[in-house]
Amino acid sequence: MNWHAVKAIYAFEMARTRRTLMQSIISPVISTSLYFVVFGAAIGTRIQQVDGISYGAFIVPGLIMLSLLTQSISNASFGIYFPKFTGTIYELLSAPISYFEIVLSYVGAAATKSILLGLIILATAGLFVPLHIAHPFWMLLFLVLTSVTFSLVGFIIGLWADNFEKLQVVPLLIVTPLTFLGGSFYSIKMLPPVWQTVTLFNPVVYLISGFRWSFYGMADVDVGISLAMTLGFMAVSLAIVAWIFKTGYKLKR
Repeated sequence: MNWHAVKAIYAFEMARTRRTLMQSIISPVISTSLYFVVFGAAIGTRIQQVDGISYGAFIVPGLIMLSLLTQSISNASFGIYFPKFTGTIYELLSAPISYFEIVLSYVGAAATKSILLGLIILATAGLFVPLHIAHPFWMLLFLVLTSVTFSLVGFIIGLWADNFEKLQVVPLLIVTPLTFLGGSFYSIKMLPPVWQTVTLFNPVVYLISGFRWSFYGMADVDVGISLAMTLGFMAVSLAIVAWIFKTGYKLKR
């Protein structure tokens, strides 16, 4: 294991976050705070409670998950795409570092940024609503697993993308809508039975449900299923990354 190479790439990616602090940390925190203000003040006055939880507190896990998913993808996709764009990825591929070490470095850095962002948003949420975390260990576990999984997804997107526009296609047109429709701002139990069934085909539902359970001990889907689905997404993402490096897809000209 070439830990020197892993540390060098990881440190470089983390240093880029410090150079772009406004875009990487401050902007997502401000955006999420606006959600608290708008949804908490406007909708919260009409929806007092959801399953015995104040609406402002109920949406906290969903908002954290929204930022976590989009930022994990964004950080990882840009991190690996930029070496492709500049051509330095070929130097990386010819260096004495394995594919596993490359993935560990870039995905590890992206996941670290997302976890830090999620914790900052969690602390910020405490300024707006009273929070109670019923299962701290499971909250951190879901936070880490989700960050790693979607950092892997972002890594795949970064390898697949041919231009900067493609980097935004999946987060904007797929992930964000799925998150909004996945119970971020409501319980799927509030939907008609037919739409409840349809919503269960949305994979983000399981992530949000499991994460919300760690806060309040209530969930739209059994927490065991949520954990299994999260691990399944990670396994599929790892398999795709392994296939990309094995076949050289989008890596060989």
